[in-house]
Amino acid sequence: MNMQVVGCSHHRTPIAVRERLALSPEQTVAALDGWRRVFPRVEAVLLSTCNRVEVYAATENQLTPTLGQVADFLARFHDFDPAELSEHLYRQIGDEAIRHLFSVASSLNSMVLGEPQILAQVKQAYQLAAGRESTGPLLHAAFQAAFRVARRVAAETAIHRQRVSIPSVAVADFAQRIFERFDDKHTMVIGAGEMAEETLRYLQDEGARRITVVNRNFEHAAELAHRWRGLAVPWEQLSEVLATADLVVSTTGAGEPVVALEQFARVERARGRRPLFILDLAVPRDFDPAIGDRPDVYLYSIDDLQAACERNRLERDKELPAAMRIVEQETDRFMTELHRRATGPVIRQLHQRWQKPKEEELRRLLSKLPELDDRSREEIRRSFDRLLNKLLHPPLESLRDESRHGIPHVLLDALAKLFQLKD
Repeated sequence: MNMQVVGCSHHRTPIAVRERLALSPEQTVAALDGWRRVFPRVEAVLLSTCNRVEVYAATENQLTPTLGQVADFLARFHDFDPAELSEHLYRQIGDEAIRHLFSVASSLNSMVLGEPQILAQVKQAYQLAAGRESTGPLLHAAFQAAFRVARRVAAETAIHRQRVSIPSVAVADFAQRIFERFDDKHTMVIGAGEMAEETLRYLQDEGARRITVVNRNFEHAAELAHRWRGLAVPWEQLSEVLATADLVVSTTGAGEPVVALEQFARVERARGRRPLFILDLAVPRDFDPAIGDRPDVYLYSIDDLQAACERNRLERDKELPAAMRIVEQETDRFMTELHRRATGPVIRQLHQRWQKPKEEELRRLLSKLPELDDRSREEIRRSFDRLLNKLLHPPLESLRDESRHGIPHVLLDALAKLFQLKD
């Protein structure tokens, strides 16, 4: 039984390469179908996220594809030069591959340690492969174990509770202090960059539904609003939207504040005394800092958020050793079960192989001793069983010892040849 992972990630591969290798769900389906044609007896799961592209592969009784073969497969699919691609790929086999999978699913290998999206992405990759009948018993067991490990890490450590990205801290550590719910709030986004979109992702996870996007480039505002089922409005209506907003996320690249104190004073009169939560994530700042001194206004800059991120990062890092211990425990547990599965057939065949001559000799002996009573016959039978177990004990114990350190192919082959066992 062999398992491996071949892929690339943000740790050592530039984004230009990862972009070319990235797979949409539709492309993943096509790639899985292509994999089955090229490697018909090799189970596979393809994981593609913004930070990694990985091929998990497993076989029962043959070698997994080499790094070069996987590189060639991905290169052909993406019209890539295989030689150029190989230098960016890593390959891990056996327990290292399992440890890697468990770390990825538990978000211990992510760009932002503990980010919650990766587990859902791993599940989606596995389900997609299972739906195309690309998985089998080995990867099924591996990925089910990975999901169990991720649940343990989430339940037994604070890794996932210590948010460390600017958008996640903005929502979880700041916005939730002001608002108990978000589904009845009006969210206003000023700007249409990556930070705005990432913050919207967290807000929508918390229930935000009514979203208005304002940007100097109306087309960019419309694109962002469309992706998040919101409304785009022209830049000239900024003050009008600000008057009705409950929560503002501002991320423009302007060189000076886009909302001055005097402008906000006019908006304030239209707002009444409704609380306004402002996440000013722009550098330079979009809102005049003096606006934060106004009644019922909660204004936080990126510096406020970065300080919270650093505090969370220190707390989260304290949890990392405990999380890694869980991964190690579960890796050992999984590999032990895998090795037992590999040695089980040999152990059963050895027992079965020796049972027949034992029974034949037992019958021959008992037939020559017809005067024996039932109790004596049973004692002789037990003696034969004990002798058989003692004879089998050394080779089986050696097999079990070896299986704790890896799949003992050499020993398995030797036993199979020595005792003439079936394949």
